[in-house]
Formats: sequence, structure tokens, C-alpha cells
Amino acid sequence: MHSAKKESAMADQIFDRSHAVYVKHVPCKGRGLFANVPFKIGDVIDRAPTWEFDTKTAILFRRTGLFQYYFVRDDLGEKAALVAGYVVFGFISIVNHSSNPNAQTIWSDGDAGASATIVAIRDIKVGEEITHRYKNISEYPSTIKFVE
Repeated sequence: MHSAKKESAMADQIFDRSHAVYVKHVPCKGRGLFANVPFKIGDVIDRAPTWEFDTKTAILFRRTGLFQYYFVRDDLGEKAALVAGYVVFGFISIVNHSSNPNAQTIWSDGDAGASATIVAIRDIKVGEEITHRYKNISEYPSTIKFVE
């Protein structure tokens, strides 16, 4: 039993990144995700499950505040005709856009569905906002202005 407890504790340390990031308000942007620990290039910042949806659902989302929180992928291949986007759970959903991001979202597909992982693409300092490049900026209403 002692070994099982040790393995469980190790798994929590490996996968529980909640101490590594925090959320705070960013003027003109809303909520944003910030580093509570330094991240090096290639470090996993967060990994989250997703819920995929079709074009019909995307049309409904565009009429709501959920539009600002769903993700699109450019690596779907044949599946692109069936999937319009993803709701991503976890901290990734509040990472803000930047044209010069310090992180990127990596997608993986498995039996339980797609997962999104945000990975540092340059070193990120403690207190620095974590950002990535939105893939669907052209779909946003012109009234939404992106702030760097």
C-alpha cells in the first residue's frame, strides 16, 4: 500500500500544474493566465480534455459569450468537415491571444476524444502572462479589438 500512495503522490506532482499558474484580470482583455513558476521552452503548462462540436452548434455559439472561448484546429484533415471547434476545459480556455505568443496549443486525439495541451514556445518568467495565437480571429466580430 505504501508504494501505491507514493505512486499516487508522484502522479499528482507530475499532472497537477495548478500551483504553476494563476488567473488574474488584465485591463482591456478580461481574465488571463499567468506563470507562478518559470517555464522553459517545451514545458507543458496545462493539459485539458475537450468537447468537440459541429457547424450547427458553432452557429449557436457565435450568438453567445461561448464564442470567445472555443477553439478551432488546423490539423483535422478529413475530420474538418465534421468538426467546427472545441470547448476546452481547464486553464487553457482563458489564455489570451497574442501575435507574438509565448505558448502554443498542441492537439492529440484518443479513444476518449481530443485533448489540448498548452506548451511554452519560449522561456516564460514568473508573473508573465501566458499567451497563444488564436486560429479563428477572422471569425470574431469587428467590434472585438485584440490588445497585445
